[in-house]
Amino acid sequence: MTASPRRRTLLAVGAALALGAAAAGPASAQSAGAPNPIRILVGFPPGGGTDAIARTLAERLKDQLGQPVVVDNRAGAGGQIAAQTLKASAPDGHTLFLSHDHTISILPQVTRNPGFDPAKDFVPVAGFATFVNALALSGGTPAKTLPDYVGWVRSQGGRGNVGVPAPASVPEFLVKLIGQKFSLDLQAAPYRGSAPMMADMLGNQIGAGVGSIPDFIENHKAGKIRVVAVMGSARQAAVPDAPTFGELGLAGFEDVPYYGLFAPAGTPQAVIDRLGEALAKVVAQPDVRERLTGMGLTVGYMPQQQLASRERAYTQTWARIIKASGFQPQ
Repeated sequence: MTASPRRRTLLAVGAALALGAAAAGPASAQSAGAPNPIRILVGFPPGGGTDAIARTLAERLKDQLGQPVVVDNRAGAGGQIAAQTLKASAPDGHTLFLSHDHTISILPQVTRNPGFDPAKDFVPVAGFATFVNALALSGGTPAKTLPDYVGWVRSQGGRGNVGVPAPASVPEFLVKLIGQKFSLDLQAAPYRGSAPMMADMLGNQIGAGVGSIPDFIENHKAGKIRVVAVMGSARQAAVPDAPTFGELGLAGFEDVPYYGLFAPAGTPQAVIDRLGEALAKVVAQPDVRERLTGMGLTVGYMPQQQLASRERAYTQTWARIIKASGFQPQ
């Protein structure tokens, strides 16, 4: 049935109003007192250490900023997908990337076409902590220390698989160097993040794993896995009984990685400053510091330029290690 002229007019007006509302969606919501949410991209699945850290910060940032802050997990390729998402996002302060060293400092050096260049596509907002990577043994592995583990692998024919949360990562290089140091045939088994690696460790599907203390700390405290060696120049308060790799004769892993927030290049400095100030207030809160410290982090606020300097220094350190290893970008 053909609509009357009056009905056609009403339908046209309604369609125009609907299109106008859709186009003005975020701005209209803001003007009505409902600010757009800020999303924090995380390059790993829910349940891992980085995800837990992001959710801890998001919970308090929303109060400091007076707007919703949500965690957006874009897992895959060692954070590469999340980094590419950040690059494609508008530089308006509504999309941030919470990342550690792997995606920012390591991935661009070991991947031929990562799809992003941190120096050109990102701008540091602020850092909030450092941490260490560690070697942990599964509950089903009879060894209690790194020397015990070396002896056990030798008793199994000198070969072993060690889980790592991402390919071509600091943990993978560490596996290679442990094998070289102790004349073992250790093969890194890459996972899509720490959560699936931990699931296999808890199920005794793999005898050992290398990852960050935040990834391991909960299950280490529960006695389900054992952290037996840590990076850094000193033992870690979260696992004081675990010696450093240097103590065990494996030098070169004294420099420790960082955690920070990053924004798309072109984000106005006033926006960066506001976000950085909010983060500083959050990590200064005693209960937040306690929670992050309990996850195995060394909490310490780093303003924008300090994070940028640390990022450059860490990138240079690992450029030398990667080159010496003979690794070719893939």
